Amino acid sequence: MIVVTGATGNVGRPLVQALAAAGQDVTAVSRNAPADRLAGAGPSVRHHSADLARPGSLRPALDGADALFLHDTGAGAHLLDVPEILGAARTAGVGRIVLLSSQGVATRPESASHGGVARSLEEAVRQSGVRWTILRPGGFASNAYAWADSVRAHRTAAAPFADVGLPVVDPADIAEVAAAALHEDGHAGNTYELTGPALSTPRQRARDLAEVLGEPVTFVEQSRDEARAEMLRFMPEAVVVTTLAILGEPTPAEQRVSPTVEQLLGRPARTFTEWAGRNIGAFK
Repeated sequence: MIVVTGATGNVGRPLVQALAAAGQDVTAVSRNAPADRLAGAGPSVRHHSADLARPGSLRPALDGADALFLHDTGAGAHLLDVPEILGAARTAGVGRIVLLSSQGVATRPESASHGGVARSLEEAVRQSGVRWTILRPGGFASNAYAWADSVRAHRTAAAPFADVGLPVVDPADIAEVAAAALHEDGHAGNTYELTGPALSTPRQRARDLAEVLGEPVTFVEQSRDEARAEMLRFMPEAVVVTTLAILGEPTPAEQRVSPTVEQLLGRPARTFTEWAGRNIGAFK
């Protein structure tokens, strides 16, 4: 049995579906009951409510588990009692852990928000005594959900740094790589950098979205200050500072297209247009 934390998120949901499709028994862990978010996942999937900030709530889900997908990147990761979570997994007999980390561990090691917290989590997993695989994705294609309200209401999409490209990755590709690492051999001890197949700018993504939608979408380029003010409404300041640096002045490593998705899955990484096609309902 495989335990998936963050099971109703952009990576967790397709991961649960991929594992169920592969015939795996899955315990889908999230804070709230996910009746709509996991609809159709199949009879091999059960839900368990738990909060990773309270590791004791996770213990029942680990009973009889063979593998654990651990997902808590970003600002909330520092709230986790990681040793307790990993200790509970080890005590339950979990044989492998797949951690969703961040590309920023390698590209922004000086950043407490993108590199430091995730690096600490990675190190704890490496020292856990359990076979591990670490995933380091770049920016998610699903960050375009931030445009959903404005596209629905006004057919506009706003972002800073209109013509700076990054190889955004489809969360479904991350999920398929995670599924392979969770139930196939040959992935233990590996750290995988995951990106999309090509550089994509905010202006291009708005244009791609319009093409899939079949209606014009006006792109509005924000200033750095405008973007910062918007991000501060839902992100800590340290995260905002580093995020704007990545979006505006990416390093060569952050703009590098990784071949890992294609190497592991035997097909090209999905494009932003493919992501938009599957999720266009959010923008209508």
